[in-house]
Amino acid sequence: MSDTPFGFGLPPEEPDDGDEGKKKDQQSGGGQGPANPFGFGGLPGAGGFGGPGADNPFAAMFGSLNPSDLGAAFQQLGQMLSYEGGPVNWDMAKQIARQTVSQGTADGTKDASIGPAERTAVEEAVRLADLWLDDATSLPSGAGSAVAWSRAEWVEATLPAWKELVDPVAERVGTAMGDVLPEEMQAMAGPLIGMMRSMGGAMFGTQIGQAVGVLAGEVVGSTDIGLPLGPAGKAALLPVNIETFGKDLGVPKEEVRLYLALREAAHQRLFAHVPWLRSHLFGAVDGYARGIKVDTAKLEDVVGQFDPQNPEQLQDALQQGMFQPEDTPEQKAALARLETALALVEGWVDAVVHAAAKPRLSSADALRETLRRRRASGGPAEQTFATLIGLELRPRRLRDASRLWASLTDARGVDGRDALWAHPDMLPTATDLDDPDGFVHREQIDFSELDKMLGEAASGSTGKPDLKKDDKSKDDDKGDGTE
Repeated sequence: MSDTPFGFGLPPEEPDDGDEGKKKDQQSGGGQGPANPFGFGGLPGAGGFGGPGADNPFAAMFGSLNPSDLGAAFQQLGQMLSYEGGPVNWDMAKQIARQTVSQGTADGTKDASIGPAERTAVEEAVRLADLWLDDATSLPSGAGSAVAWSRAEWVEATLPAWKELVDPVAERVGTAMGDVLPEEMQAMAGPLIGMMRSMGGAMFGTQIGQAVGVLAGEVVGSTDIGLPLGPAGKAALLPVNIETFGKDLGVPKEEVRLYLALREAAHQRLFAHVPWLRSHLFGAVDGYARGIKVDTAKLEDVVGQFDPQNPEQLQDALQQGMFQPEDTPEQKAALARLETALALVEGWVDAVVHAAAKPRLSSADALRETLRRRRASGGPAEQTFATLIGLELRPRRLRDASRLWASLTDARGVDGRDALWAHPDMLPTATDLDDPDGFVHREQIDFSELDKMLGEAASGSTGKPDLKKDDKSKDDDKGDGTE
């Protein structure tokens, strides 16, 4: 997990041209303070994002702009300071995520539009994967369609889900910014607080946009972090990233694509036919966010010394660990609930996909191990999730969950295993993941008897006489009258 609890302070990047870049920055007036304090990556009219002046947007605006660019720069700054939306400036997040994607990944791979051949290959892979999964799970297909996305398309399609995940955390920070001053001073400091919140929204938008843009260069589908990030019922794969993923595995590209299609299609089945699961997972994130504790003393000190001409101090404060989860039973329970639910989702997918792929793909074991190692080493999905939300999935939980689902299949069959998704109270708990065998061999509750009793109770409310009750009443009337 990152040193900063929520990753809101990404470290500034070194200029590509080393010392020469630093000299240029100093000449433009950017030698004071940390480079690129908000990570805005440059402003339109200042050489574009990532262009000249990108390391210090303020220096770029006031030190190197020609007159024709000055208006555009001030317009961008005005938009940043006048933002009055939610806790995150999502327009800025989208803009920066797309720009990050367009710059390509560290290995030099660029994004590209998806051609007809790639779309057809993905559609056929998902269709075949669904056929194989029919033998491995009782849950029917959940993919109404299959699509091949570019990295930019993945950003566009998943931003609504990121908004739902990140806003609760950012809301806590925004509220803290407005609450640190005494009530009698808040009216006087209104413009200052408003400006801080606007810059805070821009800052969060920048950091999230950068993180999502980097993640877009690594994910292979819409469910890599165990959450449904894309539209419901749409199985999505990213051909450019699948090519990179399978590059050095020594496995035919078709098998890599098919194995990843199995994982995507399995996730789609689970989220489509377990209607409470999505809200359960996102609700657990929200519950965890509500337990975030803000170091108000440190924030008060920042607000008291805030200098509008030195806005990077807000970024510095965030980097100093101002926000921590509360060490309370409620917060620990929220964390355990979320980690366990995500582990159960990923473990079920791992077990089901292995059962479907093992008899049909010679590379099934190798691909499974590759994905497990990627996850165990803190793969890109887990890293980004930890950065944005402040959580890190524990690989041990995922392995335990996979073993538990496989044992359930052996003991109860496919139908008995999948029936546990009927209600969250039926699922294994964190304690059960510590003792999978104990859960598997525990006596099962016969819910069919409970349904029968409830049905009989419902029919009894229609006015039909209860003969047993009537007979008992008559016997009571024949008694001696004592109670």
